[in-house]
Amino acid sequence: MTGPTTLLFDLDGTLTDNYAGIAASIGHALSRLGAAVPGETTLRGCVGPPLRESFGRLLVTADPARIELAIALYRERYSSIGWRENLVYEGIDRALEELGSRGARMFICTAKPLPFARRIVENFGLDRHFEDIYGAELDGRRDDKSQLLAHLLAREGIAPADAVMIGDRAGDVNAARANGVAAVGVLWGYGSREELVSADRIVESPGDLVATLDGLADPAAGDGAARHSSA
Repeated sequence: MTGPTTLLFDLDGTLTDNYAGIAASIGHALSRLGAAVPGETTLRGCVGPPLRESFGRLLVTADPARIELAIALYRERYSSIGWRENLVYEGIDRALEELGSRGARMFICTAKPLPFARRIVENFGLDRHFEDIYGAELDGRRDDKSQLLAHLLAREGIAPADAVMIGDRAGDVNAARANGVAAVGVLWGYGSREELVSADRIVESPGDLVATLDGLADPAAGDGAARHSSA
């Protein structure tokens, strides 16, 4: 295939829409702690970033014990119900089929804890597209996307110049930048165009993803205006 030969995909907001399960499970945890449950705008901002970071912000606390209690309460609901409140974005499976048929190596790189990520990916049959799944540990290790991406590159022996990170949030773009990897921002998830402005490309729909990735091989796309335009 043209373009980068190794594709690193975020999960929530990029491959699947897990907003309903995440939002309801956050609400469950906050209610059990006697804290106010915020509105949809705030909850949508919690899809993508590490959960500990989100609970610290929602509870206005840096107390590790309180944050870990919130995580435990969140998982009470998420592990049994929330992970199923999920769907694959229309067009994703078709795009992955085409990219895989063209010889791309593909991995998932998500801040979601690995056991939940594997459960979701296998539930939808998406695992057939990927060599492996990389996620955070349940205790919070590698929930920093930059560290997780560095770990993935090192473990798989992938040269940064051969890879592209594909995700919907600034954390995906920042992780790519920190590791010398190209970045493609997607607008069907939870990040805005403004949030993704430093990506090499911004793509509006899964149907445009293959052409966008091919476009990364075009030297004429290196100027800022081309880099930040949508496919």
